[in-house]
Amino acid sequence: MSTDIADQPAPSLSIPMTAKRRELALRIVVPFATVAVLVIVWGLYVKLSGVAPYILPGPGAVASAFVSDWATLAPALWVTTKITFMSLMLALAGGVGFAIFLVQSRWIEIAFYPLAVILQVTPIVAISPLILIYAPSTQVALLICAFLVAFFPILSNMVQGLKSVDHNLINLFELYGASRWQTLLYLKLPAAQPYFMTGLRIGGGLALIAAVVAEFAAGSAGAGSGLAFRLLEAQYRMNIPRLFAALLMLSLLGVAIFAITSFISWLSLHRWHESSLKREN
Repeated sequence: MSTDIADQPAPSLSIPMTAKRRELALRIVVPFATVAVLVIVWGLYVKLSGVAPYILPGPGAVASAFVSDWATLAPALWVTTKITFMSLMLALAGGVGFAIFLVQSRWIEIAFYPLAVILQVTPIVAISPLILIYAPSTQVALLICAFLVAFFPILSNMVQGLKSVDHNLINLFELYGASRWQTLLYLKLPAAQPYFMTGLRIGGGLALIAAVVAEFAAGSAGAGSGLAFRLLEAQYRMNIPRLFAALLMLSLLGVAIFAITSFISWLSLHRWHESSLKREN
């Protein structure tokens, strides 16, 4: 006896959804499990080897310092976080704006792009004393140093993206009489979005590194100092558990920045770009 196709049940979506949930769970569980194993190995090594706490503290001592010194480390964490994100925002605005300026003319790019390269290849530690002299305050100097390091990756990726637009599409826009700004707004900027997101992820990590290195070079101290000063302070006082706690804070901040920038990239690209589309093979 024949069966009407309309009466047949629709194919179940539970299997694909279950596979996606399993993959998501693995992506969360596996990294945490790896870190947990490393922490256990670290603790066992400290306990079995009998190494002195002022050389290598155990995970328990670091956790205790993390809690007991929270009132000291938390304000420093906020200072470093503020400098990092402010410099990243300035680098995003400056990198995108300067990239748009450079691609307007080949002669403009030839004239000004080497200046950006010079700023990039010059070690920030070498020019930080000059920045400290001319900046109105230490915090502004730290912000400038972090900005200079995060600026170039965003600029170079954005320039590459704006120059990688399909020329057939550019010719099509010209055929329909689009102005230069319409071509930039509706074609070049959307096409450069994946390159921009790559620069964003790179610049986020570099902004944090530059903020710490700049504070090392500046030697800033006092109530308004960041985690870099707390690292040096713990080293001078041989308070190694606090030093490890400050390092843990920096690591967690870096992971948070990478997670935020990766999520922003996924939100922007997952519906249309090949790098973020899910494939069965």
